[in-house]
Amino acid sequence: MNAESSHSFLAMQVEHRIKVAATPGVIFRIYENVQHWHTWDPDTKRATLEGPFAVGSRGRLTPTTGNSVPMVITHLVLDSCFTVESKIPLFRMVFEHELVPAQGLTEVVHRVTFSGLLTFLLGNMLAKQVNSGLPVTLRNLKALAESRSAA
Repeated sequence: MNAESSHSFLAMQVEHRIKVAATPGVIFRIYENVQHWHTWDPDTKRATLEGPFAVGSRGRLTPTTGNSVPMVITHLVLDSCFTVESKIPLFRMVFEHELVPAQGLTEVVHRVTFSGLLTFLLGNMLAKQVNSGLPVTLRNLKALAESRSAA
């Protein structure tokens, strides 16, 4: 699993990757089931989406620690990638999910970018949480996707 972090005064990014023995389609079906994100993402207490898993659909994400935040799907390519954005005053979080076919496996990339004026206050704390949480999330997603592929 690879990890990468970068940041500036008003933006910070954390990225983790893992290779999964499942097709992008199998993994994407897991992503589409928003109300079950909490079963494989330990940092998510609850997630809801009003409408289909499509660009423009809005919902709410409640982390296991902290307050519920609004989210909107801002980018989506079926079986390939999707991006969810959450904004609170003076702070924006962008969650990118990419599925890259790689020699019979799928490389799953999760990238989180924090930006806005509050990044200098919240960024380091949130980046630390994301850096410890994303590897667990990716391992759980890998286990779930591979169990569905084997079925």
